[in-house]
Amino acid sequence: MTTHISSITLPAFVFEKPAVSLLLPVVLGNAVGLATRLDPNSKAYKSLKQPPLNPPPYVFGPVWTALYLSMGYASYRAWNAGMSSLDMEKVKLAKDSATLYTIQLGMNLVWMPLFFALRRPIEATVDIVALTGAATSLACVYGRIDTVAGWMLAPYVAWLGFASYLSAGCGYLNNWNFTQDITKDE
Repeated sequence: MTTHISSITLPAFVFEKPAVSLLLPVVLGNAVGLATRLDPNSKAYKSLKQPPLNPPPYVFGPVWTALYLSMGYASYRAWNAGMSSLDMEKVKLAKDSATLYTIQLGMNLVWMPLFFALRRPIEATVDIVALTGAATSLACVYGRIDTVAGWMLAPYVAWLGFASYLSAGCGYLNNWNFTQDITKDE
């Protein structure tokens, strides 16, 4: 379990305000996505061997947006349920979960640049597997504070498991070596 570390945790107002809680992961996720955007019709993208069950590229944007919204609302809900509780254990869990949320969000945002911009499939796969563990832990902590908040992360954890398979599968099928610059359209 993570302990609250204020120096690396998003400020409390992020969790206190529903609009901020909802929009922060969406805005950051989309910003990273746009910064490392890869044209699915480019030769570079098409040259990557993909594992079975790889969805079409147009699926990822809407899925991630929905997951970011759910993640953001779960953080708002767990924080407010914990911080307004008379149970001091729930207050502590809410603070601890804010640190874990911040860490997992950072890990989430790092995957795309690792995989696409830096062409580091091994590091990207390690990141997403660790992220899946962190998100699973976060769902468990949220569940101890507020059952609904915990369950709201279930689709996110499931998708991260699938995304881990895709990351590892693509890395493996391409010999863990993306020699081509896959961030540029050729």
